[in-house]
Amino acid sequence: MAESPQQSNLNVSADAESSRASTRWLNWSSFVIAVLQSACTAVMVISGVRVVIGLTALAAAAGLHTPAHGFHADIIRVPMMAIALIGSVLNLYVIWKVRRLRNRQSAQWRQKPLSSKKKRSERLQIALSLLTLVLLAAEWITHPLVHRVPLFQ
Repeated sequence: MAESPQQSNLNVSADAESSRASTRWLNWSSFVIAVLQSACTAVMVISGVRVVIGLTALAAAAGLHTPAHGFHADIIRVPMMAIALIGSVLNLYVIWKVRRLRNRQSAQWRQKPLSSKKKRSERLQIALSLLTLVLLAAEWITHPLVHRVPLFQ
């Protein structure tokens, strides 16, 4: 016995509706689990930050002026500073070169105006590179003062 077209359409629409309902339930449950996971992660990060701030304050109050160990040791600190210096200078050089080439007379015919997103991106890269250079200078100047050790041992 063959089904009429109306009956098969009803079966298809009922299947589609149940499929949409189960998909909607799955989407909402995934969203709720993601929110709970994010809340858990945020609490863990905040707890870790609070512990680091507390230990740093304790070390500063105790007058901890011994030479640095671990991640702050010169064998790790100096190469990381060198990599940061090279990266920020290279970033500034590349942006300068791109802007210089963009402003050349020979490139004017194919130039399109920069989007505001591209301008913001370049400005942010310049600001972060300059901030990196300032922080590197601050670390280089203050490290011997804070730890009472020579700049390079």
